[in-house]
Amino acid sequence: MKRFFIIFLSCMLLVPSFGSFFVYASFKLNQKEISKTICVQRKMVFNSCNGRCELQKSLKKYADNEKRMQNNLKEKAEVVYIQNAILNNFQFIIPIETDVKLFASFDGKPVAVSSSTFHPPSFI
Repeated sequence: MKRFFIIFLSCMLLVPSFGSFFVYASFKLNQKEISKTICVQRKMVFNSCNGRCELQKSLKKYADNEKRMQNNLKEKAEVVYIQNAILNNFQFIIPIETDVKLFASFDGKPVAVSSSTFHPPSFI
């Protein structure tokens, strides 16, 4: 289910980039019908347009719509960048001083030297 959801969202992100392709594909699927009903030159005997004038209109309309959407997104992005200033009142805390006591002093000479290494007892 997660994989399907990820693929679906990825496709939805890619759909706007293929917008002009979808306009062209829908034109090609309906080209005969468009050239017979909508085309400006449909009544001419030797019609060389074959509905391409409508394709150009559709592509221009799609491009204008894309520009309008980008302008709307820019306006919305400007609103998003507004930030409220938060004032923090910090107080200085005096650190607590502690006296460090040393339990070992190295002022005197060593009394004896040990040449053996300590080994913990074994229970085997």
